[in-house]
Amino acid sequence: MGIDSNTLQADVSSTPQTSFDLPLSTASILEIHTVCLPPQKTTFQKLKHRLSEIFFPDDPLHRFKNQTFLRKAVLGFQYFFPILQWVSSYSFSTFRSDFISGLTIASLAIPQGISYAQLANLPPIIGLYSSFVPPLIYSLFGSSRHLGVGPVSIASLVMGTMLSESVSYSQEPELYLGLAFTATFFAGLFQASLGFFRLGFIIDFLSKATLVGFMAGAAVIVSLQQLQGLLGIVHFTKKMQIIPVMSSVFDHTNEWSWKTIVLGFSFLILLLIARLTSLKRPKLFWISAAAPLTSVIVSTVLVFLLKSELQDVSIIGKLPDGLNPPSAKMLYFHGPHLGLAIRVGIVTGILSLTEGIAVGRTFAALQNYQVDGNKEMIAIGLMNIAGSCSSCYVTSGSFSRSAVNYNAGAKTAFSNIVMAGSVLVTLLFLMPLFYYTPNLVLAAIIITAVIGLIDYNAAFLLWKLDKLDFLACLCSFFGVLFISVPIGLAISVGVSVFKILLHVTRPNTVVLGNIPGTQIYQNISRYENASTIPSFLIIGIESPIYFANSTYLQQRILRWVREEEERLQQKEENLKCVILDMTAVTAIDSSGVDAMYELRKTLMNRSIQFVLVNPVGSVMEKLKHSEILDLSRTNQLYLTVGEAVTDISSSWKA
Repeated sequence: MGIDSNTLQADVSSTPQTSFDLPLSTASILEIHTVCLPPQKTTFQKLKHRLSEIFFPDDPLHRFKNQTFLRKAVLGFQYFFPILQWVSSYSFSTFRSDFISGLTIASLAIPQGISYAQLANLPPIIGLYSSFVPPLIYSLFGSSRHLGVGPVSIASLVMGTMLSESVSYSQEPELYLGLAFTATFFAGLFQASLGFFRLGFIIDFLSKATLVGFMAGAAVIVSLQQLQGLLGIVHFTKKMQIIPVMSSVFDHTNEWSWKTIVLGFSFLILLLIARLTSLKRPKLFWISAAAPLTSVIVSTVLVFLLKSELQDVSIIGKLPDGLNPPSAKMLYFHGPHLGLAIRVGIVTGILSLTEGIAVGRTFAALQNYQVDGNKEMIAIGLMNIAGSCSSCYVTSGSFSRSAVNYNAGAKTAFSNIVMAGSVLVTLLFLMPLFYYTPNLVLAAIIITAVIGLIDYNAAFLLWKLDKLDFLACLCSFFGVLFISVPIGLAISVGVSVFKILLHVTRPNTVVLGNIPGTQIYQNISRYENASTIPSFLIIGIESPIYFANSTYLQQRILRWVREEEERLQQKEENLKCVILDMTAVTAIDSSGVDAMYELRKTLMNRSIQFVLVNPVGSVMEKLKHSEILDLSRTNQLYLTVGEAVTDISSSWKA
């Protein structure tokens, strides 16, 4: 009878049979099904199917099926330029919503851009440049309707930290700028390549646990670094570890300025109150959105009016006006620092890409539409490549700007164009107004923004769900705090990879028992009413069988056998059959097949029958072609555990 090899269902007929001593119904006989091989395919067909599953799981070409040539051309343009999907049906009401949203996020993006640029040890104007060109590029190629594009705190911090370890902006400003733009170029190239070659699964090595710990540690370091601006310290460490930062704070108490402290913490408290208000009452989102720009305006006016009394308060100073100057000639493609630029680009590219895609998918889920991860990688990559040639540094989708954009009622990516237009007006006409903006308010804005990255609830949930994930979170957190930002990230990724290797090399095996009155076999340690079958040992393997775990599985199964034999000897019974449930074994390699052969031979030498149950299609095919296991013999292969127990028990009674 043709039954799919992945199916576990057993058909039960009502034909009466002679009863035997098993926990099965004596009123019916269980039909024994043949385990079928999968349909025969050539090597090329298998390779094609495998590659399509790896690189094209979403089948991006399905929309082109059964379409005319003209329609295919239109769909092709819409695929590569998502703006064409909504521009044809754009209405005035949609424009009004996007216009309001764009102005709202601009009020947040302008002060954040200036602040985050300083976080990367770059001139404040670079932050505004980075809030102009990249949003325009993303509007053309991005598929998210709510993603607010611009500089982000984590990428800014990592870039500033990694570049400052080798090059000082104060000593070599032109080289530092060139390396920042070059790192941005390589970040964009890396991101676009991942999307073009559909290799987005690479960023999955940054697990949620890793990011929770990394962002929390980075948020603490960033906040402590801002004490320089809040306390008015002039000579402050450039290091990004907690011990040097705190030492610098208390070693320079003579530089503390009470005027700076009063103003700085006053604005910090106001910004935190605005943030908490918007969190408790989402309808008042505009309060937290407008608070940074309002703080900048109020503090600037205050310092200007009281400049004679506030002479010791550090200010931004003169910012150049005008459009982004071209920076393609500043890109650094040779020399001793090229490796540094590539490393910084890859690290910041991965971090910004992870944040941007996660934010885009979060708000897409709220509005029930899909965000294409590969197109997002290409869009973010292209905007960073373009940004590197127009005096911008690494940008991505910011959660704070995206949240404001969403709450303000944005309908399409046109809100990013409105925001870029607002930044353009600022660059052309309003730059002189920022001359007296105090650095203390920028420090307060940064602290308010990054404090939301500390997710206590996520860390607590990790502790409850998975202790290894929590360990990865802690390694990331303390690595960032006490060693460095990139090393802390590397340690946490290492812990996550170790967890994967641990699961692969030491997979779970369980002993199965029968639930009385059914043909269901489950883990006896999980189901108290599940009971073992006399003379049988039924083992379930819950992973693929590869070279990395085949020896372990062989040893672990033999240990199960030894323990079961010792248990049965106390009852003066013998173990006659070992059944291996391979339902969860999704793949097997040559080492796994060899391990099955060695296991079967060992058990045969001990007069114990070895039976396989429900191998999936690919596993079944390899077992057949290997000719190591004699599958032609009877009582060797079954579709379900129930069928195996019934048939083998009947053969013993015959």
